[in-house]
Amino acid sequence: QRYDLMNRLMTFGQDVRWRSLVIRRAEIPRGGRLLDLGSGTGDLALEALNQYPECAPLAADFTLEMMQAGRSRRSGQRAGSQFPEWCAADAARLPFMDESFDAVVSGFLMRNLPEVLVSLSEQHRVLVPGGKIVILDTTPPPRQIFAPLVRFHMFRVIPTLGEIITGSSAAYTYLPESTDRFLEPECLAQRIFEAGFREVAFQRLMFGTVAIHWGVK
Repeated sequence: QRYDLMNRLMTFGQDVRWRSLVIRRAEIPRGGRLLDLGSGTGDLALEALNQYPECAPLAADFTLEMMQAGRSRRSGQRAGSQFPEWCAADAARLPFMDESFDAVVSGFLMRNLPEVLVSLSEQHRVLVPGGKIVILDTTPPPRQIFAPLVRFHMFRVIPTLGEIITGSSAAYTYLPESTDRFLEPECLAQRIFEAGFREVAFQRLMFGTVAIHWGVK
C-alpha cells in the first residue's frame, strides 16, 4: 500500500521525472497502443495518458494486489478522463497477439525476471514493426568517487526507510541486493540487441544507479 510513497522517498522524487522520460522516449503515435509491463500501481500507464491523451495504455502485472492497489488509489482521480486497461500477465509469456502494441515500457521490472532475454523476445513479438521498447530499472552502481555514499544509501538507508514506512525491511533489502546482481547497462543493451531490437541505447541516472534503455523493432 505504500509502494509509491517509498519510491518517491528513496529516489528523492526523481522517479516521477524518470517515468516522464520513459514515456517521451516511447513516442506513442496518435491513438497508439501502449503496454506498461510490470505496471505495478500504473504510474507509467497514467503518465502515458498525461503526455498522449489519445493513446490506449494497458497496464499489465504478475501481482494482482499491486494492480488492485493502483486501481483503488486512482479511482476518481481522473474523473471524465480515460483510464488505463488492466490485465494480469506473465512477462515471460505475454497473453497478447503478435504486433499488438506500438510501444512497450517497463519500470523496475527487468531485474526481477529469471530470464531477461525470454521477456525481451516476448516484448519484441508483441510490438509492431517500428515500435519502441523503453526500460527503466536500477543498475549496479559504477565505481566512482561517490560509490561509498551510494552504497550506504542503497544498503543502509533504503532498508531502514522501508522498515519505518512499510513495517518490513525485507523488500527493501532485496532491492539493493537484486540491483547489485543485475546486468550492467552495457550487458542489458546487448540482451536487447540479441532479442532483435535495433538503435539500442541507454542513459544512466542518479549517480549510475538507474538507467533507461531503449530500442526499436
